[in-house]
Amino acid sequence: MNHTQTPPRGTVHRITVSSKALKSNMLGDPAEREVDIYVPHGHDGVGLPLLVDLAGYTGSGLSHTNWKNFGESLPQRLDRLIASGELPPVVCAFPDCFTRLGGNQYVNSTAIGLWEDYLIGEMLPAVEGQFGCGSDGRRGVFGKSSGGYGAMVHALLHADVWSAAACLSGDMAFEIAYLPDMPMTLRALAKKDGSIEKFLTDFETGPKFAGKDIHVLMILAMAATYDPDPEAFCGIRLPVTADTCEVIPERWNEWLKWDPLVMVDSHADDLKSLKGLWLECGTVDQYNLLYGARRLHRKLEGLGVPHVYEEFEDEHSGLDYRLDRCLPFLAKALG
Repeated sequence: MNHTQTPPRGTVHRITVSSKALKSNMLGDPAEREVDIYVPHGHDGVGLPLLVDLAGYTGSGLSHTNWKNFGESLPQRLDRLIASGELPPVVCAFPDCFTRLGGNQYVNSTAIGLWEDYLIGEMLPAVEGQFGCGSDGRRGVFGKSSGGYGAMVHALLHADVWSAAACLSGDMAFEIAYLPDMPMTLRALAKKDGSIEKFLTDFETGPKFAGKDIHVLMILAMAATYDPDPEAFCGIRLPVTADTCEVIPERWNEWLKWDPLVMVDSHADDLKSLKGLWLECGTVDQYNLLYGARRLHRKLEGLGVPHVYEEFEDEHSGLDYRLDRCLPFLAKALG
């Protein structure tokens, strides 16, 4: 297809979902959440497979439907792929899952919110009920980075809900992905009298924040996700000692329970029930996620889990072009 020609444009609808599952979050985040839904040109959504896009850390599904400089928005990408015949027509949902801590791993957390319950029990029924898409055997989930992690964990824990998943540069091998950021996190907190509350409130007060503070915030978000403390500010406690940065085994073990490399050992049969599983990572990923992806690929092979695994020469950022490969794979798997 000639990319200079504008393909027929689908329609993006926006709905609001009032969530009971998110009301109890410790961050004070809103329980009313917007979801953008892409419906391809010439369709009303009825009978089409449903793909759900989980955004990476600091992102939102709502940002994926916006205008994009020097490239395509995701709806534009879907328009092109569908018009070319590479991608069978699909509905695609873009939920807003942004949080006070900058993002989401899409699992249930008493601190950040019951995001699994929201996505599966509230968001999916709202989208499928209004557009007549998806349903059992016709749902796929995909994402990059934290979104890739979310897609993989949902495939592991909820293969009865999702029938296909694509994990692009997802978080795994936690000792490689997260532990190297602990000293930086402690140094940042030391400047705030060791107070997580002071760090976060100063960050929010602004008037601007340093880029490195986003990495600190990310570690705090992971702590509130994997090992929330109901007594702590925003549920955040770290898995290392504040003075010597030594791993606290009891705390770190709670994190590791959420590492896909650990989870896969008890959920291989769930993954085998999927119609399609896609795993990929760049060879120079600056967060060192390649090594976790390779480990998971080898584990999946050893466990006899069918999947597609791809490595490509690139880093962690600017990888939307990779969707040209995995989205058709997901849609065709769903049939």
